[in-house]
Amino acid sequence: MKSRQEKLEAFGRILDILDELRVKCPWDRAQTTESLRPQTIEETYELSDAILKNDEANISKELGDVLLHVLFYAKIGEENGTYDIVDVINHLCDKLIYRHPHVFSSVQVADAAEVVKNWEQLKLKEKDGNRRVLSGVPETLPPLLKAYRMQDKARGVGFDWEEKEQVWDKVNEELGEFRSELQAVADAPDEAGKAAAFERAEGELGDYLFAVVNAARLYGLNPDTALERTCRKFRQRFTYLEEHTIRQGRNLKDMTLAEMDAIWDEAKSKGL
Repeated sequence: MKSRQEKLEAFGRILDILDELRVKCPWDRAQTTESLRPQTIEETYELSDAILKNDEANISKELGDVLLHVLFYAKIGEENGTYDIVDVINHLCDKLIYRHPHVFSSVQVADAAEVVKNWEQLKLKEKDGNRRVLSGVPETLPPLLKAYRMQDKARGVGFDWEEKEQVWDKVNEELGEFRSELQAVADAPDEAGKAAAFERAEGELGDYLFAVVNAARLYGLNPDTALERTCRKFRQRFTYLEEHTIRQGRNLKDMTLAEMDAIWDEAKSKGL
């Protein structure tokens, strides 16, 4: 691996390149924090995609793209006279030192779980930090990930099940309430009643999904990663089904469910 000096030289090199691009390239010169934001989100998802595929070469590449965005924002901040990359790094260093008193001070911890609990409590005490437990969870997060992070934040201050097995009663309760409202939709005597029951069913579906996310968290599973893997699996198998059908000169709409299931099982048997 590279030496500390090589790492510093590489960091200096990208700073120099970015400085030059900001002056000489019309596209780079035109960028603002607002224009970069959607691209930053895209780059983050591309990094996530590479991680899920365990594609080490692309992880390295996508990390570079994410780093570029961090440096770009810092460069814009420097031009505006508000902050620069030194401020960004120093704020990070100060935060890491403050939130790791078991490393940089005399605090003792038993395990990683206690580290996380201390981390959340320290965040609440910071002068300029998040004074509400859930305020550190961005409103713009995808709902599945938001639910997971909110529950994890609450856990950090002790709001959690005493035993993880207790969550299943809640999952079953929410599933029952969801199914009950679905039945109410079917049994509604008129459109107004159907619309009201449908709205209640949607609310109960949200409660059920929230409970399932909670169960996943308690058992050490990330629901966002799990669902992403299932989506990938579904895409692979459905694409196999579609291509197999095309090769036969047929149309999916003309096939029976049993025929499609047989090809689907064939895809499964091939490890897709």
